[in-house]
Amino acid sequence: MSAVLEPGSRVAEPPLGPRPYRFTVPDYYRMGEMGLFAPEQRMELIEGEIIERAPIGAMHADWVDRLTRLLVEGTSRDIQVRVQNPVRLSVHSEPQPDLALLRPRQQPYSRAHPSGPDALLVVEVADTSLDYDRDVKVPLYARQGVPEVWLFDLRGGRLDIYREPSTDGYRVHLRPAPDATVSPAALPDLRVPLAGLFADAA
Repeated sequence: MSAVLEPGSRVAEPPLGPRPYRFTVPDYYRMGEMGLFAPEQRMELIEGEIIERAPIGAMHADWVDRLTRLLVEGTSRDIQVRVQNPVRLSVHSEPQPDLALLRPRQQPYSRAHPSGPDALLVVEVADTSLDYDRDVKVPLYARQGVPEVWLFDLRGGRLDIYREPSTDGYRVHLRPAPDATVSPAALPDLRVPLAGLFADAA
């Protein structure tokens, strides 16, 4: 039997329980300005959580250096190659991918960090961070419209390519052979030979 409410009566709302606080990008920057992060800490804001990244090891640094050289040499001067700098995806997320290729835009990047659609390609290099990069950051990039992500798995010796972003993740997942030559969908003239990269890292 259903209850009958008297005129003017109100249904009691359940009390709010404890819930996590999601930091915003302005919160994150204020904390940095207050000196709450040590200079040597590698931090990024992911879905409202401040994540401390592991220090950069020698292998990881060497891969980023070699990929930077390949991307700079293989792209025109109007494409900006951003190395381990922020991409602002939302008010709650500002990751720092290892590399990002940025499209030209009217507003200079000196005035505002790039957004997801500003990045033609995002590259993550994973040695100890594979699960985090694959399961947390790649879906985040998809939800925020980054058109393509390359995830280099250094321990597995392979590259995963993600394309066609959607709110449910990337619709296309490719795993080229270790000796293939790959190109971003938006920059077909940029050719990256994987054989040389993986052979030099062996």
